[in-house]
Amino acid sequence: MVNRAMMQSAVTMGQVQKKLDLIGTNLSNSNTTGYKARQADFTSLLIQNIDNLKDEDAAVGRETPDGIRLGSGARIGHTNLNLSQGSLQTTDRELDVAMLEDRHMFQMQVNTEDGPETQYTRAGNFYFSPVEDNQLLLTTSEGHPVLGDNGEEILIEEGFDEFSIQEDGSFLVRRGEEQETEAQLDVIEAIRPRMLEAVGGNRFRLPDTEELGFDEDEILAFVADEDRSLQSQTLEASNVDTGEQMVNMMNMQRAYQFNARSISTSDEMMGLVNQLRS
Repeated sequence: MVNRAMMQSAVTMGQVQKKLDLIGTNLSNSNTTGYKARQADFTSLLIQNIDNLKDEDAAVGRETPDGIRLGSGARIGHTNLNLSQGSLQTTDRELDVAMLEDRHMFQMQVNTEDGPETQYTRAGNFYFSPVEDNQLLLTTSEGHPVLGDNGEEILIEEGFDEFSIQEDGSFLVRRGEEQETEAQLDVIEAIRPRMLEAVGGNRFRLPDTEELGFDEDEILAFVADEDRSLQSQTLEASNVDTGEQMVNMMNMQRAYQFNARSISTSDEMMGLVNQLRS
């Protein structure tokens, strides 16, 4: 029993440390534009697998009934992504765009080791980057091309007098006396936010859908023009609740200390038992 208690505490401490790391990530991104907080939930950990033997004679000495496995400790069962809206901050910058609907996201193209990949973000602090043929490429703050409604990069010819981003994500460009829509931001909705994988840089990607048993359209959905709600010259702040994160951190620190003390106490008990035996 003492050995089992030590194992349980050791395993749980490792998982508590992972949640502390997650809380630290949330706190360090409390001022990151469009950052979405993540919450880790614990579940029971099956640490020792006992074979489900059909031969009853071979099952002599089992600690549990046939078909039941011995479990000990706790682990992080899943991590939830909170895609609720953060507070809005007016910037008066035309290329700053905030989403007003929960779970809506922008799309971008990122070059990975496996080739170009579509990734997603809530951060709407965009920039124009000059490219060939006197065109401007719309990019994220990291330089990744932002995708438009046609799934292609957003390119706008230089030489315009003025432009604005409309509520549906369309770019209304004025050249002299003429004004027309020349591009439109693509907007998708995360139907199952928990399925998205964080890849750093405030970006998310789709996991291997075949392995998870889901189709891509069960995780992400296209958002029609009439269902979009964007606000230009505005940025969405992080939705991290600093007070809540601090409380969670203190609770996890207490849990870590409790399990560390449990190991220490178990070690002392084993020392006493060994002394009695000798």
